Amino acid sequence: MQFKLAFVSAALATLVAATPAARNEPASACTTGPIQCCESVQSASSSAAAKVLAGLGIVLQNTDVLVGLTCSAINVAGGGTCSAQAVCCEDNSHGSLISIGCVPVTL
Repeated sequence: MQFKLAFVSAALATLVAATPAARNEPASACTTGPIQCCESVQSASSSAAAKVLAGLGIVLQNTDVLVGLTCSAINVAGGGTCSAQAVCCEDNSHGSLISIGCVPVTL
């Protein structure tokens, strides 16, 4: 189990290190998964994001990557709205707690 966690963390860190700089894209450009509506989007080095990442045992090589905190999927095709920050993230595998490698999108 620990090897699996180390492998997943290393793979994730490699993907996140290759994440391009933040930019707003149309929601239709998101190819990594569902559009997320996050209460907060900030750098992984921020105190709130760093605390969540540490609690999950996730180590990122690039702490400038954007992460979304308290996120939920939204249905863009159904005319979904987001009253916070709409993002497209590379890693949404941590439930609603945190999404990693996010890029802001416009709905």
